Amino acid sequence: MSKYYVTTAIPYVNAAPHIGHALEFLQGDTIARYHKLLGQEVMFLSGGDENALKNVQAAEVVGKAVQEFVDENTAVFLDLAKKLNVEYDIFQKGSDAKIHFPSSQKLWELCAKAGDIYSKTYKGPYCVGCETFYDKDELNENGECFEHPGKELEVVEEENYFFKLSKYEKQLIELISNDKLKILPQTRKNEVLGFLKQGLKDISISRSNERAKNWGVPVPGDDSQRIYVWFDALNIYQSGIGFGWDEKSYSKWWPADIHVIGKGIIRFHAVYWIAFLLSAGLKLPKEIFAHGYITVEGQKMSKTIGNVVDPFELIKKYGVDPLRYYLLREIPSYSDGDFSSSRFQELYNADLANGLGNLVARVSTLAAKAKLSISDIELKLYPEVERYLKVYRFDQALEFIWNDKITSLDKKIDKRKPWKLEGDKLSNSLMDIILEIKIIAYNLKPFLPSTANTIIKQLSGTITKGGVLFPRLE
Repeated sequence: MSKYYVTTAIPYVNAAPHIGHALEFLQGDTIARYHKLLGQEVMFLSGGDENALKNVQAAEVVGKAVQEFVDENTAVFLDLAKKLNVEYDIFQKGSDAKIHFPSSQKLWELCAKAGDIYSKTYKGPYCVGCETFYDKDELNENGECFEHPGKELEVVEEENYFFKLSKYEKQLIELISNDKLKILPQTRKNEVLGFLKQGLKDISISRSNERAKNWGVPVPGDDSQRIYVWFDALNIYQSGIGFGWDEKSYSKWWPADIHVIGKGIIRFHAVYWIAFLLSAGLKLPKEIFAHGYITVEGQKMSKTIGNVVDPFELIKKYGVDPLRYYLLREIPSYSDGDFSSSRFQELYNADLANGLGNLVARVSTLAAKAKLSISDIELKLYPEVERYLKVYRFDQALEFIWNDKITSLDKKIDKRKPWKLEGDKLSNSLMDIILEIKIIAYNLKPFLPSTANTIIKQLSGTITKGGVLFPRLE
């Protein structure tokens, strides 16, 4: 059996998860479930980015010990995954001193052995939100980070360890240009190549104990420094599967087949992370898929505006699969998308209640009336759905299922009018329709797993009428 290893980004746990985290969890879960349907053995990993300075600051604000704070918040992210029916195999904590610390220290030591780590004094603007130093030409006209406009940057001066990122510039350009490291969509690949062709500078990969508040992974051989959070957080992709502590597991699963991330951290994954691995002499991930952001009613999500959407509330109000459907269908895989309550309700009623739900209800009612019994058959994925999922076009895969399959099946039923038939004529008119619905449900397994399983079970053996899949919203 072939293996497939998929990861989502390692979220900061300084605050509660928002709808953007839900989107990425669902995209990763859809990919993992798809590869399980292909018969592959799948590993699905994420974790908590717990060693960031922003976590320390957030813990101070609420008056909690940092470990207590990150433990509580990481539990909330795990709870969201569970409620979304996202099946992570591993959720690796960054504060795990038993497994993650020595694993990240091993990565450091391999890079040091390659001659790629040195110390020097540095001064520059630092964005706590991104946990990175920026050059002035990388900031907006107000001297702010593009990812966190409105937040004043700290000017930090200290002695750090640096990584020879510039050494890997040409190698990175070649890897990405030739798709040896594949980046999707093309716009993100172009963005990374544009950044690389501007020329790479070496980067700081440690923080003083004083500024890190003694929190994070200690630098090997130097008790005065902590490893830079991105260096250790990216290594969760390896530490979680055994790097440095279970070589059998690590050699089985690494390299990752796909890193699913947000577009704002593409540089860290496609440049920094790959350079660290090249330096350490380790295998490289095969693909990086970078999704866009979610706006809310046309505006960027912001605590200041007060428009941050709580995914827990949406699950409570509408249910899990309706939220999965909206985020995977309505948010374009390759660009930014918008969340709107009115659009959510419109899509729910049109596609789920009146579309799929109504289709299953009227056919199962007729089949129950005819006392139909259906034997199990082999169900397969549509070639079109496979084609879209191979390039992470979740939106287009669902559009195909609804527009091409559900709509055409509704038309077939309306033309055939089985409700006017009785006995064997009714049974015979329903057989191929029921089969088509089961195939549709099978193709929905990666996207709406609970709904898909309910439909397949309902239309197997002696068919029952069943409950309402999606009660219409008033």
